[in-house]
This record gives sequence, structure tokens and C-alpha cells, in this order.
Amino acid sequence: MILCITHSQDFYNIDIFFEYLRSKNIPYFRLNSDRLNHLQKISICENSFELTDESGNTIHSDDIKGVWHRKAWRISAPEELDQDYERIFLNEYGSLRYNLMTALEHIPWINPYENEKKVDGNKIFQLKIAQRNNLTIPKTIFSNDEEKITTFFHQYCQGKAIAKLHGVTAKTMSGENMISTTVIEEESLEHLSDIAYCPMIFQPYIDKEYELRIVYVDGDFFTGKINNSENADWRVAREGYFWSAYELPEKSKPYFYDERNGALYRSYRYDQRKRWSLLFPGSQSAGRMGNAAERAGISHCTKNCRQSYQKNQFP
Repeated sequence: MILCITHSQDFYNIDIFFEYLRSKNIPYFRLNSDRLNHLQKISICENSFELTDESGNTIHSDDIKGVWHRKAWRISAPEELDQDYERIFLNEYGSLRYNLMTALEHIPWINPYENEKKVDGNKIFQLKIAQRNNLTIPKTIFSNDEEKITTFFHQYCQGKAIAKLHGVTAKTMSGENMISTTVIEEESLEHLSDIAYCPMIFQPYIDKEYELRIVYVDGDFFTGKINNSENADWRVAREGYFWSAYELPEKSKPYFYDERNGALYRSYRYDQRKRWSLLFPGSQSAGRMGNAAERAGISHCTKNCRQSYQKNQFP
């Protein structure tokens, strides 16, 4: 039995993988992370757990032989719940979810849960890994100090920077209602006084030719190219951009994997500067395979992701 941790709105990626598992007669269980709440019945003991999902399907931890942790979304609270109790609701269900996931640490994961959590939740750590592997990284500051940010801007940004949140305010499949990466110029600095209420990441603006999304799957690389040279964030460009397949040079591949992270699957963002050097702004553990496969037409990306399960001895 393969446990597939995703969310209730997920499609495409998860459907491809389920189709593959069915073709191999491998049983699977879909766990919607956002509905790991009052909609499900969950009981965890010291050595096992049992869960019945919102559709009435039941799984016992003893039956699970491998985990695909595709994407976890914020737990949903019931609309009728008193707002004074919502914080307790989310905190305790978050603890329940964490205990459930860590109860499976002894079996194979893509990716190992604690390793993925450490990397995903730490952009500065990502940059350190990239630098350790001889990748070029932009100057970066993650701060709530208006004076430090202003000094950083004048010292490194040549009149133009970008600002972005470390996390996201909302997760959607469409990218709607998101707070995108923002361009900061000299006249924008006067509005930094509120930064104390929301620390942000600042980097020099990259005058780029295009962007790359590089997916690493257990030794193989799949790359999508986005012809976005005008926007700081391609997701806000509703038209005028397209994806295409891109062949990552062999000499570049060793730089993108650090075995000390213990990740079988990762995705990276890379910007191709107009002066022909690559710059590494950050990475993600999951979620980009669909972009690379569907939009860039890289059909073998999903095939090799399936094969990685077999290579790692999932049943």
C-alpha cells in the first residue's frame, strides 16, 4: 500500500500516479492533508494509527509500505466553528497530523519528511546549499529592519530589487489570490515602515532572458523553460509567456543535488541572465512536476518519477 499525501483540490499529478499504480496492481490510499480534521476519524497509538477518510475509506499504518508526500495544504477549519476556538482546533489537528506523519518514518518516503520540512521552510538554508555546491546565488536579506533593508538596497541592488514573502498566504491550483514577487525601486523605500509587521526576503532584481524550472527525480533531471523576461513573477503574466522543454547541460547537473539533504525529488528555479550566467534564487520540494510535464511537454518526467518508486523498492 502506497500512502499518497496531497490535498482535496489536487489533480493531474496525482491522477497520473494513480493510473500508474493501478496498472501495476499496487494498492494506494489518497490522504487529503487539508481534510485531516473533523471530516476524518484518526486514532494514533505508540506503534500504529488507523484513519478513516471523509469518504469512509479506512487505512491502518501496518499496511503502508511507502509514502509519496506530494503536497500538504493548511488544515481546513469548519465555517461554523467559533473563532475563539479556531486557533485551538488548528493547533491540535496540526499536532495530530505531525504525529501521524512521523509515525511512518521507518518506511521509504519521497521525500523523507523531516529532511523536506527543513529545506522547504528555510530559504537561507537553500541558498547555503546552492553556494556550497558552487552555484551562483544573489545577495539576500530576510529582515524586518527598515534601515538594514535600505542599506542593502543601496549597496547591492543598483536601484532595483525584488521583495517576496518566505511562505505563501494561500495555496491554490490556479495561482489566484497569491501575493506575487514585487519589484522595489528607490521611490518604494518610503513605504518600508510597515516591514516590522511582515518580514520579507529582498534580493537584487535580475535582468533575465528567461527562467528555468528544474525537476530532479532520483538521479534524473527534467527542465522547463519559461520565456519570462519582463515580469519578476511569471505567474502574474496571464498571457504572452509559454513553456518549452530545455536540455540542462551535463556539466551543470552535479551542482543541483546535495545528498546530505536526503531528497529523492526536488525542483529548482533558475534565472538565465542576459549576460549568460545562471543565478539560483531558490528551490521547492514538490509541486513543479506538473508544470514541467504538462506545460513544457516533458512526458518522460512523470514516467521517471514513477520509476524512482521502483528503484527505491516500493512494493
